[in-house]
Amino acid sequence: MSTHSSHEAIVKRLKRASGHLNRVIEMIESNRPCPDVAQQFHAVTNALNNAKRAFVMDHIEHCIHDGLSKEDADVKQLLEELKDMTKYLA
Repeated sequence: MSTHSSHEAIVKRLKRASGHLNRVIEMIESNRPCPDVAQQFHAVTNALNNAKRAFVMDHIEHCIHDGLSKEDADVKQLLEELKDMTKYLA
């Protein structure tokens, strides 16, 4: 397994998302106005989507791209892995 230099930044994004999620819970428990809660939900979703996108793109760049110099059978397996990973971008 290769080292992923972007993982530290991705963990920071996930911690930020965790903070947003904790804030949503607090807001619901304290009966904050629904539009405010919805805005915070939106922040959670965006933070998770951005972290997920960065994670998948990092994998494509570092695991798949770097593996393309391998033998043909390995390349075919890497391309299948790429297809599998792209479903997580949505």
